[in-house]
Amino acid sequence: MKVAFHTLGCKVNQYETEAMMKDFRQQGYEIVDERDYADVYIINTCTVTAVADRKSRQYIRRMKSVNPDSVVAVTGCYAQIKPEEVAAVEGVDIVAGTNEKSHIAEYIADFFEDHVPQVHIRGYEELDAYEETGTVASTENRTRAYIKIQEGCNRFCSYCVIPYARGKVRSRGLDEIVEEAEQLIDAGYKELVLTGINTALYDMENGRDGGDGIYGVEKVIAALDAIDGDFRIRLSSLEPAVVNAEYVSRLLKYDKLCHHMHLSAQSGSDAVLEAMNRPYSRQDYTDIVRVLREFDPYYGISTDIIVGFPGEKEKYFDESCSLVRECSFCRTHIFKYSKRPLTKAAGMDGQIDPEVRNRRSDKLHSIGARSAEDFFRKNAGRTEIVLLEEIYPEKRIATGYTDNYTRVYIEYDDEQEISRLLNEFVGVKLLEPFEEGMTAKLL
Repeated sequence: MKVAFHTLGCKVNQYETEAMMKDFRQQGYEIVDERDYADVYIINTCTVTAVADRKSRQYIRRMKSVNPDSVVAVTGCYAQIKPEEVAAVEGVDIVAGTNEKSHIAEYIADFFEDHVPQVHIRGYEELDAYEETGTVASTENRTRAYIKIQEGCNRFCSYCVIPYARGKVRSRGLDEIVEEAEQLIDAGYKELVLTGINTALYDMENGRDGGDGIYGVEKVIAALDAIDGDFRIRLSSLEPAVVNAEYVSRLLKYDKLCHHMHLSAQSGSDAVLEAMNRPYSRQDYTDIVRVLREFDPYYGISTDIIVGFPGEKEKYFDESCSLVRECSFCRTHIFKYSKRPLTKAAGMDGQIDPEVRNRRSDKLHSIGARSAEDFFRKNAGRTEIVLLEEIYPEKRIATGYTDNYTRVYIEYDDEQEISRLLNEFVGVKLLEPFEEGMTAKLL
């Protein structure tokens, strides 16, 4: 039988889809493209915004239309938060919550026997156990592998529904993480990306006494840094709501850790941060940026900013704009505030008109693009190490990422020669900004 998957949302969802694919292969299924005819379609959904909910519904209908007789299973955060709404979408046979993904193959087998629609959802209080999946290797990317180290969040930012979708904080065992990392390195992966719903909360539920003074996500970084091999470690994100400048400075001693950090600011205004229930100030945030840039002036820092949060006055928005200019982010991900069920912000006064949100989003996108271009121009002329990931024969361009998460574009003449460099670290000279990255030449 054939099964196809579609994944919306974050890197954790991508990782979990790969884990489901592994389960289905072991059950004897053939994995096919989502656009192809399949007996089973599985949609791994996101609910971080109303747009994500709408896209999830669109993909459910789209995939069912490819084979009207197929079995459709919907899982992920949207399914967890609004199971009745998902189950009501025409064509949905199985709804499974975020802690049910490892059981979906069983649920589908049951459905083939009795053809009875199923809903498998656990309440928030029951989302308290880490689902171990074993080693998960991507079928699409042979260069970069994600390692999920943590699940859940207990921060309850006033705009965010994800704690309700993902449940309590729980951390993966360090031995299991190291075992997966070693297997991925042996399989040839050169970059290991640590990911989770809130990676900064790794092992924080067990307190800060690590015996050797190492606690939190540093335990994972230290353990992986000690593994022999030619590879690098990248953090998918760190939350300034959890870590501060002092903690971040502790991470800078690890040689294999990439000089790039994703730090979600969400706003440059102290007033808005307080309303968001983000327990740090603008100054706390810029202190982290200062520590990173004093260590390495070319340290890549990316961020998330929400515009149009309830009560965001124009002067507060201007403070977000100035933060982006000040920090010289290599990437700025901008989100228009979206009401989410169960969240405090959904009932707040001062909801912002959609036209204002759109205008602010457009303006900040422009500022973010200039910030990134300035960062790239600053890197021009430097020599860097790039992990070469893809080649585009029709354009005669090869691409990869530097340590500080700059995407580089390298023109080549000899396709056979450049192909031998795929999944290898190569030296380049960075030239000039190009398509949200930089052109470069091989050294």
